[in-house]
Amino acid sequence: MRNPELLCLIEQADDARAVHLALVDQDLDALLGSHRAALFEMSGSPEPGRLYLVPGPEGVAQAVLLVDPAARDVARFGDLATSLPAGNWRLKPSAELRAICPDIAADATLGFCMGAYRFASGPEVTFKTRLFLSEGARSVVPMAQAIWLGRDLINQPANLLGPEELAQAAADVLRVHGAQCEIVSSEALTNAYPCLAAVGAGSDRAARVVKASWRGSAASAEAPLLSLVGKGVCFDTGGYDIKPASGMLRMKKDMGGAALMLSLAHVLMAQDLPIRLELRLGCVENSISGHAMRPGDILTTRAGLTVEVGNTDAEGRLVLSDLLTEACESHPDWLLDAATLTGAARVALGPDLPALFSNDENLAQTILKAGCDVGDAMWQLPLWHGYDAWLRRKNANLGNVTDKPMAGAITAALFLQNFVEPTVKWAHLDTYAWNDSVSSGRPEGGETLALRALMEAALRMINENVGSKSA
Repeated sequence: MRNPELLCLIEQADDARAVHLALVDQDLDALLGSHRAALFEMSGSPEPGRLYLVPGPEGVAQAVLLVDPAARDVARFGDLATSLPAGNWRLKPSAELRAICPDIAADATLGFCMGAYRFASGPEVTFKTRLFLSEGARSVVPMAQAIWLGRDLINQPANLLGPEELAQAAADVLRVHGAQCEIVSSEALTNAYPCLAAVGAGSDRAARVVKASWRGSAASAEAPLLSLVGKGVCFDTGGYDIKPASGMLRMKKDMGGAALMLSLAHVLMAQDLPIRLELRLGCVENSISGHAMRPGDILTTRAGLTVEVGNTDAEGRLVLSDLLTEACESHPDWLLDAATLTGAARVALGPDLPALFSNDENLAQTILKAGCDVGDAMWQLPLWHGYDAWLRRKNANLGNVTDKPMAGAITAALFLQNFVEPTVKWAHLDTYAWNDSVSSGRPEGGETLALRALMEAALRMINENVGSKSA
């Protein structure tokens, strides 16, 4: 798999043309000069997002992008990567814009990288339009790398990324940061994660679990512990409750939760935050064979609870159940999990808004506010315990599905909550992990929805924890 090196960025800018970032209401005469009237006629009157290519003796001499300082989503700068002519460019924010948005160069650089991304399962992509990486924008490099990493993993076809390959890709990333990493397989996996093992039993490509731990250089043994859990179903046929052909077309993305959590771990470690970090990824394939779980089977989880399989296509929650149980054994300060878990969340919120569930309202509000502030939104749905009874079964403690054709995302989250210790602050993200179409900064294909929001939330959680202890 491609190393997420940002080849769209350059370190030297001697021959780079300027992209002026300007406010709509500032004087544009100095930037557009005598071409102003012609450019307005060709490209439209000034409004945020408008890009003007200013002619010169040898073609385009410079560019001017009009910026709305109140906008939050850095993806709005993604079109720079596809709209600027080939060559090297450098950002030049106006003094007026910098006064309002001191981080505008960093935001625009990250947005440019988001828009420049192209998936390549073979040789490296050649970038004809590149951007100079200024000193003030270097802080966004880990996030840009993480976005490319997550997208690459999700976009990989399933024949090239099975459980073993996903686990190894994760281990390679984690070990770069000095994390202690273990890949659990075979009998050890069956003993430690029996429910997860049952999901992977139908495939010839054996399941793997990635377990990793890391501690920042300034973190003590008592530093706050953040635990991350990701669903890594590398392909989901639905099992015996097989999906229709149309429903399988994008099932390579069913490991999007694992890709998101690995990407988040990369940014957290790259910034050397003063925390302890644990990561668990359940890497499996849900397939059909004589060894596959069947509807009506009763599985025993790591927690000792039994689960009756009502539908083999509701496998993600089975994968997560054992991982959440183990994560709680470390008594983390915060536990986050992510999964492409339910179609019901997409019916409720569409493809762009991940559904957030949490047993702690302060944690939920921190994540939601962070998402709003960085333009990487999600929406909270309730852990409505009036539906708990829908999951109860006569022959087992729980069913993995209900017999009600409603509230599928909520009942899936309620199922997961059975494996989270009540004292642990937990948030669950039900994500689509995909862009159905092209928009600014978001090419069609795999996507790390909520990554920037979760990173910002983690920073706020850590600062709040440190502040409360110092007080």
